[in-house]
Amino acid sequence: MTTVVDAGMGQLEELRPELTGYCYRMLGSTFDADDAVQDTIVRAWQAMGEFEGRSSLRSWVYRIATNVCLDTLRGRKRRAMPMDMSGPVPSTTPPTETLPHEVFVEPVPDQAITRDPAEVAIHQESVRLAFVAALQHLPPKQRAVLILREVLNWQASEVADLLETSVASVNSALQRARATLTVTDVERSRAGALEQAEKELLARYVAAFESYDIDGLVSLLAEDGSISMPPYPMWMTGHDNLKGWYLGYGKGCAGSKMIPVSANGMPAFAQYKPNESGPGLVPWSIQVLEIRDGKIAHIHHFLDTRLFERFGVPTSLD
Repeated sequence: MTTVVDAGMGQLEELRPELTGYCYRMLGSTFDADDAVQDTIVRAWQAMGEFEGRSSLRSWVYRIATNVCLDTLRGRKRRAMPMDMSGPVPSTTPPTETLPHEVFVEPVPDQAITRDPAEVAIHQESVRLAFVAALQHLPPKQRAVLILREVLNWQASEVADLLETSVASVNSALQRARATLTVTDVERSRAGALEQAEKELLARYVAAFESYDIDGLVSLLAEDGSISMPPYPMWMTGHDNLKGWYLGYGKGCAGSKMIPVSANGMPAFAQYKPNESGPGLVPWSIQVLEIRDGKIAHIHHFLDTRLFERFGVPTSLD
């Protein structure tokens, strides 16, 4: 009996990474995705005796995960990026207004959504922050249809069975979802493995940030390069504004150190800045960089320090 129990739980745990990727795309939050996946596995385990084998175990578990996500999304406002909320502001804008972290799309560690690093490249397009943010514009069931059909390559009949609807309804939902994404900007970054020149660009970026060489740092950004800092809803763009920010309200980042991580199939860094109340360095932000045409197009600074534990990096540095 114990062997059967262990085998059943083992099968469910094998699905955890791909379920995390699915729930993350649905919910736009790494923390909500973790909760949804855990809830899914518990529900599946408790109902394992009801599984009759008329579909694959994977399909059956995805049905549970979809229902968990739909329940989670019921009555919630969609998550967004600061760029979706307003226009850019000048560097003289004081960083005073903050919004709850639950308002924003959050990054997800690559290692959370796959056990095989080679698979990250395959799924890179569909976990980019811009794409995940665009998905949040879709009604929940359209979101599920698009992810299952176009990201996970399920057949229309399989999705219809999962959602307990007709193939015609699935095809109609997919068509509407595609139309919505067509008018939503999802082309903010380049996908694919980093070229050597881009690796060198990132090395120069880290060197400039850690030495706080702002002229050198800003020169690595595109002319229309931009930065954002959730939970602040503000964002800014342009070399003059970015330089003004780093030398103004952002000057507390001088003396920072960076640890490379990987988020959403994109280059990222855990940034630690000097501790204002004692020795050492403390977590400040998870930076996710978008690269376009050999320049840095956007830097997301996620200031939710809970992400450091999620990304498996230290909670302080000497």
